[in-house]
Amino acid sequence: MDFHAEFFPTAFLEKIKHTDKLLLVGSCFTEQIGNKLASHKFNVLENPNGILFNPASISNAVTSYAAGRLYEAKDLFYYNELWGSWQHHTKFSNIEKDKALLSINNSQKKANLFINDTDWILVTIGSAFVYENTAADYKMVVANCHKVPADKFYRRLMEVQEVKNVLSDMMDTVKAVNPAVKFIFTISPVRHLREGFIENNRSKANLIQAVHALTDNEQVFYFPAYELVIDDLRDYRFYAEDMVHPNYAATNYVWEKFVSSCIDEASQQLMKEIAVVVAARNHKAFNPASEQHKKFLLSNIERIHQLSKSYAYIDFRQELDFFQRVGSHL
Repeated sequence: MDFHAEFFPTAFLEKIKHTDKLLLVGSCFTEQIGNKLASHKFNVLENPNGILFNPASISNAVTSYAAGRLYEAKDLFYYNELWGSWQHHTKFSNIEKDKALLSINNSQKKANLFINDTDWILVTIGSAFVYENTAADYKMVVANCHKVPADKFYRRLMEVQEVKNVLSDMMDTVKAVNPAVKFIFTISPVRHLREGFIENNRSKANLIQAVHALTDNEQVFYFPAYELVIDDLRDYRFYAEDMVHPNYAATNYVWEKFVSSCIDEASQQLMKEIAVVVAARNHKAFNPASEQHKKFLLSNIERIHQLSKSYAYIDFRQELDFFQRVGSHL
């Protein structure tokens, strides 16, 4: 008997290559996939505003990169002895206003340069619920509440058409500066149970409905991360102890499906060779002074030289420096 209904995502007609640039924006699930792409030497820029959950904040952020927006001191607020931005994660907050502003604008500049010629924008949306700052002169959707008391915000659920509109406007703005860019939308499998069980399902349903209304376009793709965890794995053993976040096994499972359906064959083969180099760098030698370990270091230096000749667009400098530095001390 088969107790597992495995789901095989449809392969993309156009796939990601190692020569492509990828901007990843959205929830913490975005960062998990982004880290795996970066470890396999893809050229990625991940969450320039920090983790974002709702489509309005994601749209605002990506639009600001395309427009080359820089923030001003008046855009920051002071709370709990920190200066922060309502459009950014708390990692940008600082006890000094100038330092907070500098960190934010350095990230904005980097994102602006990157988005102008990026090949793919991967957007992972977590929730259709937004929190509006009621203390502001106008109702402003915040990307992060910065632990400000809940009574300072108005919570509401974005309807399908509103989600579709903000994401569509975002894509139009980006394509005005980068017409060839392609978008991948995915819904985060992280369960926002603080909103409530029923509310979380309503939220995910609105996101799924809106995103699928946008995929009738050769430049827009959908990857079913949410469905892989909820309907394929479909078991609490694939969640962390909080029963909210997918665990290591689940994330790896989704990653394997992403690779097979979204990344081209040549890059998949190259990823295997890169994985060998990365594993060798992380290897702990039992006897670092042995002749066997010296041969191990030399063979990996030679492997990196060969890979660098064949794939000049891949940066192996960190790995090469590591092996050469270790070898020089023997």
